[in-house]
Amino acid sequence: MLVDAANLYFRAFYSVPEAVTAPDGRPVNAIRGYLDMTAMLITQRRPTRHVACLDASWRPEFRVALSPSYKAHRVAADGGEEIPPGLALQVPLLKEVLAAVGLAAVGADGFEADDVMATLAGRDHDAVEVVSGDRDMLALASDRVRVLYAGKGISKLADMGPAEVAEKYGIPAEYYADFAVLRGDPSDGLPGVAGVGEKTAAAIVSRFGPIEAVVAAAQRSSEGFPAGAANKVLAALDYLAVAPSAVRCRTDIDIPPIEDALPVEPADPARLDELATELGIQNSVRRIQAAISSALA
Repeated sequence: MLVDAANLYFRAFYSVPEAVTAPDGRPVNAIRGYLDMTAMLITQRRPTRHVACLDASWRPEFRVALSPSYKAHRVAADGGEEIPPGLALQVPLLKEVLAAVGLAAVGADGFEADDVMATLAGRDHDAVEVVSGDRDMLALASDRVRVLYAGKGISKLADMGPAEVAEKYGIPAEYYADFAVLRGDPSDGLPGVAGVGEKTAAAIVSRFGPIEAVVAAAQRSSEGFPAGAANKVLAALDYLAVAPSAVRCRTDIDIPPIEDALPVEPADPARLDELATELGIQNSVRRIQAAISSALA
């Protein structure tokens, strides 16, 4: 199980009241929510291995260089990520808790969690479940990789494989990023091709495949484009030359081998007890330990 950690802790922060605090008054709503969601995931899906995938760079320079609008709407006044102060305080503590429990947490300098998940899923040989609320992850869906899409919350996961992606969007899953490039994606600041909506984008990708093939087909005046769509593609060549590389997940990150098996025992029991007491999260820690024990049984 590969989990988009930022997606989960943002979701936890906004779903658990900020009134949930540690004995000293510090907010712990995101920590408690994240641990409880993870316990639910492990209980329901029973993975044998688990990695919390981190955004070492939430807006990588290489993507911004290709597409300056990439996530530009989420940049704070100081140039960093727009993140609530109460959540920013909790993220380092959450990482400490995960380390003490013994759950692997991995990021890669210069890359997003999406790239980490894509790289780890691609290099594995076992069945993989990817947990994320980012639809870009649907491009990973295959016979071996299932995407548990969390757009409606962890309790309402959409279990997506190639058949489910094709049914919902009318495209082969592997071309989801190309579909998003054509259609546009406001959540990532992608404008899309002017005049090309979801149905037209799906028809183009289903007929021609990746953006490179779409552009080549438009340039040679191939048949099969919806009315007027080829000219719209040709009018957006500058955008289409760079956007795919900004949107597609990287699968070639150099990530060292990871000890990602569910821990039989906490990695650091003393520190875990200390954090549980300090933060007042004893019940959440017990729940995640019980979930791990149940999955290993």
